[in-house]
Amino acid sequence: MATKRKRKRKYSQGSSREVKNEMHRYKRGKAKSGPGGQGGKVKSRKQAIAIALSKARKKGKKVPKKKA
Repeated sequence: MATKRKRKRKYSQGSSREVKNEMHRYKRGKAKSGPGGQGGKVKSRKQAIAIALSKARKKGKKVPKKKA
């Protein structure tokens, strides 16, 4: 019987927690864009996820590099 290979995670658990928290803020209308929340309200889910991944990167969590 063939053994299953374990796949390496692309995103750490900490980074997915970061996304979960940011989505919670987005759904409540509390998510802000820009440095220190200086910008306006986050309009889309994609924007909220991008902000969360950016915050996770700054904290040193395991997140793939941004595509240019």
